[in-house]
Amino acid sequence: MAAAAAAAGEPPPLTDTDIIHIAQSLHRHQLTSSSSSSPLPPQLSSPRFHPALVSHLRSRAADSPNPSLAVSDYALSLISLISLSPQSPGLPPLLSSLLLSYIDLFVSRRFPHDANSLKTIQLFGTLLNALEIDDVRSVVEAILSSFPKLVTLDDAQLLDLLPRCIDLIRDSNEVERGGDFANSVIDRVVDSVWSKGLLLKLVSLVREFVFLDKGRGREFLEKVFEGMGDLDLQDLPSLVYHLLVLASKGFCKREVVEGLVTFFGSEMEPKKGASIIRQVEGTVLLHMNFAVKQDFSLGKEVMGLVKSDSQALNHFAVAVMLSLARIKRFSESALEILKKAIVTSYGDYKFAVDCKWLLHEMGEEFLQGFKLVEKAVIRAVNEINYGREHMVPSFLQLAFLLLESAQLGNQKKFCYSDGSSCIEELALQMLKNLFEAHDMARSEIIEQSKVRILSLKPEQSLSIVRLLGHLIRNYPYAIKEHVSRLKELLDYFTYMDGKVASCLVASLLPLIKISREILDYMILVIRKAMFRREDTIVLAATNAIFDLILIDKQSNDSLPCQDSASQASCSQQAEAFSCKGVTLYQELIGLLQRCLYQQAKVKRVMYSGLVKLVLVDPSIARPVLDLLLPHFLRFYKEDADGQLELTSCVGLENGKVVIEEPLDSLLSCVSWILLLQPHGQSEISSDTSWTCFGFSLSQDEVGRRLSWDSFSTALLKIRKLLRAEKLEVILGQKADSGSGSSEKERTKGCAIILLGITEVVLNTIATELEKATGDKRVELEKELIDFVKFHYLVEKHIGKPRQNNGLRKANVRTTTNDIPDHADSGCNTLTQEQIHLLATSTINQLLQTAVGLYNAGFSNASAASQSLGQSSFSKNTSCSNIISFALNILLCHVRSCPVIVSDDPLKTFIHGDIKILGPQLLKLILLLKSVQSSVPNEKNKSRIEGQRENFHQALICLKEVLMIYLQGPHFAQLLEDLVLVCTTEYGVDGENVTYMINDPKIKNIEIFIVKILKPLLSELLATSSFHEAEVLCDIMSMITNKLPCQLRNSHGSWATQICKSKGIKDSKVARSLVLLAVQLSSPPDDLIFAQDVAIELCKVTGSASDDPVEMSESYPVINKYTSIAVIICILQSVEAVLCDLDWAIKKLKELSLSSQNRNKTNEGELALDVRLVLEDNLFSRSEAVVRVLSSFALMTLKDPQADHFLRMVTRLYKQLAQITKLQIAPKRSKQLLPSTRFQKLVELTCKHLTFQLYNFVAEMQKEQQENANRRIMVGKIKRENRCIPELIFHIEDYENAALPGDFKIIEATSIVGEEDNPDHEPGCSRSAAHENESCDASDEDGGEENVISPESGSHLSADESGSDGEIGNSLPPVKKMRKNGVVQDSDDED
Repeated sequence: MAAAAAAAGEPPPLTDTDIIHIAQSLHRHQLTSSSSSSPLPPQLSSPRFHPALVSHLRSRAADSPNPSLAVSDYALSLISLISLSPQSPGLPPLLSSLLLSYIDLFVSRRFPHDANSLKTIQLFGTLLNALEIDDVRSVVEAILSSFPKLVTLDDAQLLDLLPRCIDLIRDSNEVERGGDFANSVIDRVVDSVWSKGLLLKLVSLVREFVFLDKGRGREFLEKVFEGMGDLDLQDLPSLVYHLLVLASKGFCKREVVEGLVTFFGSEMEPKKGASIIRQVEGTVLLHMNFAVKQDFSLGKEVMGLVKSDSQALNHFAVAVMLSLARIKRFSESALEILKKAIVTSYGDYKFAVDCKWLLHEMGEEFLQGFKLVEKAVIRAVNEINYGREHMVPSFLQLAFLLLESAQLGNQKKFCYSDGSSCIEELALQMLKNLFEAHDMARSEIIEQSKVRILSLKPEQSLSIVRLLGHLIRNYPYAIKEHVSRLKELLDYFTYMDGKVASCLVASLLPLIKISREILDYMILVIRKAMFRREDTIVLAATNAIFDLILIDKQSNDSLPCQDSASQASCSQQAEAFSCKGVTLYQELIGLLQRCLYQQAKVKRVMYSGLVKLVLVDPSIARPVLDLLLPHFLRFYKEDADGQLELTSCVGLENGKVVIEEPLDSLLSCVSWILLLQPHGQSEISSDTSWTCFGFSLSQDEVGRRLSWDSFSTALLKIRKLLRAEKLEVILGQKADSGSGSSEKERTKGCAIILLGITEVVLNTIATELEKATGDKRVELEKELIDFVKFHYLVEKHIGKPRQNNGLRKANVRTTTNDIPDHADSGCNTLTQEQIHLLATSTINQLLQTAVGLYNAGFSNASAASQSLGQSSFSKNTSCSNIISFALNILLCHVRSCPVIVSDDPLKTFIHGDIKILGPQLLKLILLLKSVQSSVPNEKNKSRIEGQRENFHQALICLKEVLMIYLQGPHFAQLLEDLVLVCTTEYGVDGENVTYMINDPKIKNIEIFIVKILKPLLSELLATSSFHEAEVLCDIMSMITNKLPCQLRNSHGSWATQICKSKGIKDSKVARSLVLLAVQLSSPPDDLIFAQDVAIELCKVTGSASDDPVEMSESYPVINKYTSIAVIICILQSVEAVLCDLDWAIKKLKELSLSSQNRNKTNEGELALDVRLVLEDNLFSRSEAVVRVLSSFALMTLKDPQADHFLRMVTRLYKQLAQITKLQIAPKRSKQLLPSTRFQKLVELTCKHLTFQLYNFVAEMQKEQQENANRRIMVGKIKRENRCIPELIFHIEDYENAALPGDFKIIEATSIVGEEDNPDHEPGCSRSAAHENESCDASDEDGGEENVISPESGSHLSADESGSDGEIGNSLPPVKKMRKNGVVQDSDDED
C-alpha cells in the first residue's frame, strides 16, 4: 500500500508507531526550538487516510498486552498533533471520527478505565470547540446512549465531555432553540436508569449545567435521593459534600437540605451495619456544619424546614439542629426552634386526647407524632459517640431548656397509660443518657445544675434538683468524683428557698452511703442553718436532720464512724462521730434538742419526724421518749390530777400572742409512739446507745422505763382531766382575770392547743373502740360522744359561730387548703406539716359510730341505744353532733392529703387508705337523704335543718374523696367499694343496666350513676334541695368523664330531659344542670343543646321586637330567675369551644405549610389526610358556634353579659378571617373554589350573625346616646368604645377576605346597595383590613404565610364556576349601619 502510494506521488500511510514517533519528535522540537509551529504530516489532513488512522485505536486495543496504555499513548499522540492546528481543513472530521471511535471502544470495555483513559478524555475535552455542531450532537448522543453500560465511577469518565458539548450547542448560531436541546438532554439524563457510579458522577458535574432551571433541578435531586439508598456507605460523605457545594452555589438549597434530612433520618438497611451508618452520619454532620459556616443561608434553610414541618423532625434533623447550635450565629435560634417543636408535639397530643370533638383517630395520630419526636431525640442522644462529640454542649443546653419549660403542673411524674412520657421526663432521660455515655458531659451537667438551682425560680429549680437526685441514685460512684461541686452547692443552703433546700438534701441522701465527705459537710451545713433566723431555713434544716437519720436507719449498716469534735463554724472541718458504732441519731441528738427551743412550726416538724423515726426503727422509741419527757414536764404537772400548763404554751412575740409550744403535736407524737409499742416491749438498746444518753448498765431497769410509764400515765390523766374538769380551769382562766384583749388572745391560743389535745384523745379512744366489744364498747362510744361535745365547747369558747342546733359550720383547725387567718387572734397559722391530728382510722370509726347511732335512733331497739340515751346529749342531738363533727374533720382530713409528700411514712401510717371512708360516707348519705322530704315544724325544725346541713356536708366530703382518686389508679377500686355498698346493703341491682358492658370499671361507674346519683338528684330536685343538687351535679360531671362517648351521651340526654321537665328558680342549680347537659353531650349534640337553650333564652330575656316571657315552655329551667346564670353558663361553654378553635386554626396552618413544603412522600399524604379531617371538624364547630351566638345577638342583655358577648364575637370573627385566609392559594398556585362546608359557613355567618350583630351594636349605641349625661354610663361608654371598633374591624377584615380578588364567595353585586351608602367608606375599611392581615402575617412565626389550595371541596377554579353568584345574591345587606350611629366618641372619655 505504501508502494502504491509512493508510485502515485502521495505520501505513504502512517502507522500507529509513526504517529507516536512524530508526536514525540515534534514535542522535543518544541522544547529545543524557538519556533512556535511545526509542520504536520499531510496524511492527517487527507480524508483518505482518516479510516486508517482511526483503525489503529481498535488494533492497539485488541493486540496490545496493556490496552489501556497502548490506546492512551496513540490517542494522546494523535490528539496532540491535531491540537497544533485544530482548525486546519480535514482535521475536525478526523477529530470527530477519533472521538466517536474512542467512545465506542470505551463503552464496549475494550480497554480498562483508569487514569490513562481519564487523561485522554480530558484532552478530548480541550478540542471540542473545533468540532462541527453536528459532530458535537453526535458525541452527546453517543454519551447518552452509553448510560446503561456505565456502572462504576470510572465508567462515568465520559460524562466529563457532556457539559462542554451542551454549552457549545446552546451557544451555537447554527442550532435553532439550543436551549430546548439542552433541556431535552437533561430530561433524558433524569429519565434514564442510574447506576451507582453514574449517580456520583452526575452529582459532581451538575453544577456545570448552568442552564438548569429550578424545576428540572428538583427532578434531578429527587432522582439523586431515590438512588442514594443503593450507594455504598463510604460513598455517601463525598456525595453529601458535593450536594452541599451545589446548595451553597444557590442550587435548590431548600430541596438539598430537605432531601438530606429525610434520607439520613429514615431507617437504613440493617445489613449495612449500624455502627458504620452512625459513623457516616457523624461525618455528614461535620460536612453540614462546615457548609453552614461557609454559607449561613444553608443554616436558615435547615431551621426553616424544622420550624415549618413538624414531620421533618427525625433523629438526623435533631442532630443537625444541635450541630448548628454550635455555630454562634445560630446558637439560640436553633435550640429555641428545636425546643418549640418538641413542646408543640407534646401539646398537640395532649390537646387531641382531651378534646371531645376530635376523633379518637386524631388523638392516635398526634400520639404517634409525639412518640416519633421523643424517639428521635433519644436516638440522637444515644448516637452521640459516633463523630458527634462537638454537639454535647448543645444537647446539654436543649435538655436544660426543656426542663425549664416544663409546666408546674407537669412536675409530678406523669405518664400516660400508653407509656409516653412528659417533657420533663424526656429531658431527664436525655441528661441521664449523656451522663452515662460521656465523661466530658458529667462535669458540665453538675456545674449547670448547680448554677441553675441557684439562679432559677424555686418552681423551676425543683426540676433541676430532681435531675440531680436521678443521677445520684443511678450513678452514685460517678457523682462521687464531683463531690467538691456539690459541697459548693451546699454552701448556699442557708440562702435557698426552703422547699428547694429540703429537696436538695433529700436528693443527696443516697450519696452519703458511699461518701463520708459529703455526709460530714452536710451535717456541718445543717448545724449552721439551725442558727439562722429565717423560719424557712430552720424548717429545711430540721427536715434535713430527719432525712439523714431515716436514710441511716433504712440502710443495712450504719455509716462509718470517726472521731468527732464539736464545731459550729463552716470554716472548720466537718465533725465526725465520737465513738465507734454510734448511730446518726445519737450524733445529731444535740441538734434535735435545739429544735425544742425553736418556734412552734419547727417543733411540729420535729414531732412529726420523730414519729417517722419510730416507724422505721421501733427500737428507738424509748430514747425518743427520754428526749421528750423533760420538755413535756415543763407544761404538765405530775400530781395526782395531772394538770396541764396551757398558759405556758402561749407567749408574746412583737406585741402579739403566739403559740410557742404546740403541746397538741407533742402529745400526738407521744401517743403514736405508745401505740406503736403498746406495752413498752421495744428491743433493748445497745450499751453504747444508752451510754450516750447518760445511762449505764448499773442503773435499774425501772429507771430505764421511767419515760415510758410517765407518758402513759400522763395521757390517762389528761383523758380523765378533760372529762372531769371545767373548761375554764383547763384553759387556766382565773376568776379575777381581766377582760383585756391580750388575755382573750391568750385564752384563744390555749383553746386552739386544747382542740388538738382533744383530737389526740379521740385517736386513742377510736383505737380502743376497734377492739372493744359488749359493755366496754358502749362505754367507749359514750366517752367518744362526750369528747365530741367537749370539742364543740372548746370551739365555742374560741368564738366560732354555730347554729342553735349545735351544728358546726366549719372547723377551726384546718389544713393548708383552707387555712383560717389567726393573725387577729395572735395564734400561729398552720404550716404544711400541721395537718389534722386525727387519723383515717379514727375518722372511719367516727363515721361507723355515727351510722350506728342514726340507725339506733330510728329503730329504738338496741340496748346500746338505750344506754346512750342516758348521756348528757339526747339521742338526736348526739347523733347530729357526732355526724357534724366527723364530716368536718373528714373534709379537712381529705383536703390535706395533697399537702403530704407522697413518700412520707406518715401518709401510710396516719392517713392510711382514705378509700375506706368512701363506703361509710355513702351509707351516711343514703341514711340522711330521707330527711330531705321531711316537713319541719317548731319542734323538729332545728334537728331537721341540722340533718340537712349534715347531708350537704356529706355530699361535699364524697366529692372530695372522689377527686383525690379521680386521676389515680385506685379510682376503680373506690367505685367498686361504693357499688358493693349499694348492692349488698341496699339491694341495688345493676345487671339490668350494665348487661352490655364488659369492662368492670366502666360497669361500676355506670351502676353508680344510674342507680345512685340519678335517683338521688331527682329526689333532691323534687324536694327543692338545691344546694345538695348542685354538689351532686359536680360529682356526676367528674365521674362521667371516665365513661366512653356513647354512655356519656346517654347521660347527657337524661340531663337535657331534666332541663325540659323541671321548673327550677334557683340560679346556681339551673346553671349546674345546663352545664351538666352541655358537658355530658358529645359533639355536636353539646352545641345543638346550647343553641336550643339560647333560643329559649332569647324568649325569656326579650328582644327588640318581642317582649320577655316569664318562663320557657320548652325548657322550664330557663326563667326570669335563672336566665342570667344560664346565659353566663352558655357563654362560658362557647368560649371554651373558641379556645379549641384557636388551636385547630393554628394546627391547620402548620399542616398546610407542611404539606406544601414537603415532597409528595407517604408522610406528606398522611399529613394531608389529617389536615382535611381537622378542617372538616373546624368548619363544623364554627358553624355550631355561629348558630349559638346568633341567638344572643337578638337578646336584650345586661351590661356584663353584653360585654362578654361582644368580646366573644370579636374573637370569633378574628378566627373566621384566619380560616378564610387559609383558603387562599399561595402565590403561583391555581386558586380552587373552597369547599361546600366553607361556603356554607360564610353564608350562615352573614345571614344569621353579622346582620343581627350590627343591630345589637346599634341598640347599645342608642342606649348610650340616651344616657350620655349620666355618670354611671361613663365606664360603660369607655368599654364599648374600646370593644366595638375592634369588633367592626374584624368583621370587615373577614368580609374583605371573602370578597373577589382572592376567590368569589360573596358576589360583589350583592353588596352594591350597601357600598352606595354615603356614610360608608369602603376604602378605609379595606385598607384597615389589609393592614391587619399584614400584621397577622408578621405575627405568625415571622415568616411568609403560605398555604396550599384546599382539596376537600370542588376542584373547579373560581373562574370556571358560576355557582358563587347564587350564594352571594342570597345574602342580606350587612354593612349599611357601620357608620350610622355605631361608633361614636364620648365627650366624657377624656
